Amino acid sequence: MKRIIYALSIILISFPSFAQQDNSPQNLASTLLSKSDQRLNIGGYATIDMTTQFQEGKRSNTSLDVSRMIISMGYRFSDKTQFLTEVEFEHVKEVFVEQAFVNHSFSDFLNFRAGLLLVPMGIVNEYHEPTTFNGVLRPMIDNLIVPTTWREIGAGFTGRFQEIGLKYQLYLVNGFSSYGTDNKGTLNGSGFLRNGRQRGARAFASAPNLSARIDYYGIMGLKVGMAGYFGDTQSALFNNLDKTDEAMMARADSTVVGISMVGLDVRYSLKGFHIRGQWILSKQSNTQAYNSITHNDLASTVTGYYTEISYNLLKTTSSNHQLTPFFRYEHYDTHFSVDPGLTRQDKYNVNEFIFGLGWKPAEGAVFKVDTRLRKSKTDEAFTPWLNAGVGVWF
Repeated sequence: MKRIIYALSIILISFPSFAQQDNSPQNLASTLLSKSDQRLNIGGYATIDMTTQFQEGKRSNTSLDVSRMIISMGYRFSDKTQFLTEVEFEHVKEVFVEQAFVNHSFSDFLNFRAGLLLVPMGIVNEYHEPTTFNGVLRPMIDNLIVPTTWREIGAGFTGRFQEIGLKYQLYLVNGFSSYGTDNKGTLNGSGFLRNGRQRGARAFASAPNLSARIDYYGIMGLKVGMAGYFGDTQSALFNNLDKTDEAMMARADSTVVGISMVGLDVRYSLKGFHIRGQWILSKQSNTQAYNSITHNDLASTVTGYYTEISYNLLKTTSSNHQLTPFFRYEHYDTHFSVDPGLTRQDKYNVNEFIFGLGWKPAEGAVFKVDTRLRKSKTDEAFTPWLNAGVGVWF
């Protein structure tokens, strides 16, 4: 990790700042917040997916799903104060609020934001609209390790220093629920933190967590991001707990897990070529006590990374269409290290290869198809999936 940071520092110092514009793809939040010509702005995005798994000697039905339909609204109270929200329909029948916050701008380098916020970890958690990433499904690292779409209630500051191509985000948010009101632990080896997301739905908090991110975009076509998330999970056992009851205090403490997650991501574009990569490491503390009381198998260390390359075949033509084949390799292990007494599960140590093609007939619409090959350390051969989908955002 130290060598990676040192190498990136040398690169950033050595190269001149060819451009001072943020070259990230736009997402709904940045698009609606940047519009200043009208008070009310409405947008949205949607994905319709088809997935088929192929297993030797077995037959499986194809899964068809309107996986997401989001309506987003941004409202300008003044040139300085805005509100943004996204209401999400998942799988047709489930309704969630994906974002809902007020943003007040003091200056370009200082904005205050409060409400239901996206945690700025990795690439896809903030830029999850279907036209901003390759492949029908989001990368598995942004599903299992960074539990996209990861959002919590909190407040903090954002800003950018345009002259040096730098922007930051700094929030205090409520943490994951590690032990719910149903007296069950939510964190484990298979889903990691995903079932602990509170998503602003009757969330409870025992202690605040810190989320921070810094992005450098001062070199033409390049964006480098570093993020961190630090704090403790939240436990329902602390609700109405008698502080003098030492036994119950000890029981409640054993259901709290400390989380220290760091991430590094890089995106680079040159003509029709696009390269991106991401690495995530998460360390958990108190997992031995947590697994003992919940009978779960949460690891003390979780890690994963992916690399991806794509090329727009129509870049050199006069067409406004984009036809982009891509290749992505992913590796993730949600049992990278475990405490004594817990058996490390090799089935959580996985490699994936994804080959696909995306066609954008217009800026806000995409047709996708890809093949995904998955193999854990316990599998004898790769398991293939065929995926196809439609995505829009506006």
